[in-house]
Amino acid sequence: MQFTLTEEQVLVQKTARDFAQAEVLPKAAEIDREHRHPAELVKRMAELGFLGMAIPEQWGGAGMDHVSYALAMEEISRACASTGVIMSVNNSLACDPIHRFGTDAQKQTWLVPLATGKKLGCFALSEPEAGSDSAAQRTTATRDGSEWVISGIKNWITNGPVADVAVLFAMTDRTLGNRGITAFILPMDHKGVRCGPPDDKLGIRGSKSCQIFLDDVRLPADHLLGEPGVGFKVAMSTLDGGRIGIAAQAVGIARAALEDSLGYAQTRKTFGKPIAQHQAIQFKLADMATEIEAARLLTWRAAWLKDQKLPFNKEAAMAKLFASDIANKAAREAIQVFGGNGYVTEYPVERHFRDAKITEIYEGTSEIQRLVIANALAKGL
Repeated sequence: MQFTLTEEQVLVQKTARDFAQAEVLPKAAEIDREHRHPAELVKRMAELGFLGMAIPEQWGGAGMDHVSYALAMEEISRACASTGVIMSVNNSLACDPIHRFGTDAQKQTWLVPLATGKKLGCFALSEPEAGSDSAAQRTTATRDGSEWVISGIKNWITNGPVADVAVLFAMTDRTLGNRGITAFILPMDHKGVRCGPPDDKLGIRGSKSCQIFLDDVRLPADHLLGEPGVGFKVAMSTLDGGRIGIAAQAVGIARAALEDSLGYAQTRKTFGKPIAQHQAIQFKLADMATEIEAARLLTWRAAWLKDQKLPFNKEAAMAKLFASDIANKAAREAIQVFGGNGYVTEYPVERHFRDAKITEIYEGTSEIQRLVIANALAKGL
């Protein structure tokens, strides 16, 4: 792995940083306060090629590598974690599985508009009784002639209230366990699809999520994504890649906590000097910077391995586990640096604190990441 970014990667990073600082950051507090889906920022990300970054140009994407994707995700998330996860879901959880498992006809119909940002995607795996135990699917899909009839409930579906397309998972043969799960491409305006009210969340409040109710939804056979029974493979391999995006989001949140703390510490004075000159504060800043750099390198390594078409699921789990932990630690320390000011909404670090927590939960909890890592170690990987 090269530690020096290529010219193209530097350009992607600069483009994302300029956009994040000029257009995203000024709206971040308002988006959080109003629980508002930032449609105008999603449109701009589409124009910049950020909604299908690693998808080949022939299918509407930007044709970039996954390191570039991680770079852009960090920059957007540093400004607004809500906007970052909207971008992550469309890239990692909607575009990626359709690109890898879809037919050419499906790619033309669904991937091209998703990668160009004409449509927005979501990933419908979790259920009220199937979170970490994703094989415990209760949503069913039954063959009826040339159609599949799907019934069930999906939970915590990021982008759900605003999505046009879902990558959906359902049990087609309960006797086979996880080998009985099948993936589908679901148009969200299809008859029988209903969204519940948006979830009222602790953080990432501009990222809309909800329950999705499936009431005898009839899908033609050409909406099947991959073969019947390979849905669990589709889901798990998709989440492996998605963890790179969430790790990059966590690095962005941690960086926001550090940069805001540094700026505050250089201007806030106690005992006649800026608090940045007090050793207690210096140690916090130094630890935050060191741990963020380590999290970033883990994330880049996982992205680089994916670009090289090498196994990366252990490394992606390590990156997400460590980066999410560091995001929470950095946000917590940022509030300490700000003192009482860190506890009020006038300052941004309380938002970073709330946004950071979800990175330890979605796309596989920290406990699940440890299981993934331990299982890989047991296999000698």
